[in-house]
Amino acid sequence: MEASVSDRPDFASASLPRHLVRGAVGFGGLIGAFALLPVVGPAALLLLPIGVLALRGCPMCWTIGLIQTVSRGRLERSCTADGQCRLRVAGSG
Repeated sequence: MEASVSDRPDFASASLPRHLVRGAVGFGGLIGAFALLPVVGPAALLLLPIGVLALRGCPMCWTIGLIQTVSRGRLERSCTADGQCRLRVAGSG
C-alpha cells in the first residue's frame, strides 16, 4: 500500500519566518524553564509546556518541519513503478 502525500506527517509551517518564531519561542521556553529554575524556583517549569507546544512535541519535529518549510515547492519526489524514488528540483526535466 502506497502512502499519499496527505498521509505523511507534515511539520512545516506556512512560512519560514513563522517557523523560526515558533523555534525561538519553543527553544526559549525549554531553555528558560531550566535557566530560571534557580531564580524563580519550580514556577519556571511552567515554561516547559509552552516550549513543547511551540515545537509541536519535540525539537526534532521542529527541525524536520524547518527542512520541510525550506524545501516546500523547491523539491519534488518522483517514484517509478518498481518502487525507486528520486528527489529532484521542481520544474527541472
